[in-house]
Amino acid sequence: MIPNLITTARQFGVMLALLLVASIQNAIAQQDSQYTQYMYNTVSVNPAYAGSRGHVSTALLHRSQWVGLDGAPTTQTFNLHSPIGYRGVGLGLSIVNDKIGPTSETYFDIDFSYTVYTSTEGRLSFGLKGSGHLLDVRFSELNQYTSDASLQNDIENKFSPNIGAGVYYHNERFYAGLSVPRILQTLHFKDGPDPSTAKEQMNFYLITGYVWDLNDNVKFKPALLTKLVTGAPLQVDVSANFMFSEKFILGAAYRWDAAFSGMVGFNISKKFLIGLAYDREVTELGAAIYNSGSFEAILRYDFISTKGNLKSPRFF
Repeated sequence: MIPNLITTARQFGVMLALLLVASIQNAIAQQDSQYTQYMYNTVSVNPAYAGSRGHVSTALLHRSQWVGLDGAPTTQTFNLHSPIGYRGVGLGLSIVNDKIGPTSETYFDIDFSYTVYTSTEGRLSFGLKGSGHLLDVRFSELNQYTSDASLQNDIENKFSPNIGAGVYYHNERFYAGLSVPRILQTLHFKDGPDPSTAKEQMNFYLITGYVWDLNDNVKFKPALLTKLVTGAPLQVDVSANFMFSEKFILGAAYRWDAAFSGMVGFNISKKFLIGLAYDREVTELGAAIYNSGSFEAILRYDFISTKGNLKSPRFF
């Protein structure tokens, strides 16, 4: 088991180094949606996660960021994924809707994964993501103080395709993944002699976590998410969650130089999870009286067969 983990870790290290080198070629950044409860929403950032729970799993997430700030980001996410047959194939569907000020973006993602056994418990999955993106920009909603012709016409349902890829390893207690959900660096807004600088860049994700049994009733899971996109600060999220009696979840997180977060969750049943999170900025933005922090809620339902022995809820 240990040699397999070492080999997998080396593979992740090599892949991460290659991705870091590739990212240096670009200079303008547009980041993907941000999630505090990414550990319950992994398929949105890594297609290789599709089907890894071993049954049909679906989730709904809503995030309101910087509440009280006019035009602040809001995000809604729906995902559904499942293993297909007994040959290691997983499929998933995700819909993500983002709104920031006069801009609305909707992603429709299809995820495909293929899993191989690396040991009795170890699974290594490779994933591909196919994506369609719709963009609306309502310049007419802005208070404009310019006669720039490029800002006079709204953009409606501008479509662009994309692809993504990821690798994900897990056993009963440990997981790690590396992914790029959007590989094509699509130029949004206006083409022509004076194109806009809004360009979709590659976002690189590294996630990992481990679950310890502190005693018969308490599980402890530290987790890490690192997100890299050229032209923006490196994002590092460190979190720690405790699960009590397979029911209650309490946790805290820190987003490096950005925010502190508190998280609570409750397994209503072995199939149904509800989670809430609150972020408070540590930047100057967080001190503003018009910013009440960020709120996030997630509902996840697993269609687990009740026949035979039903396993306890997995912590990732």
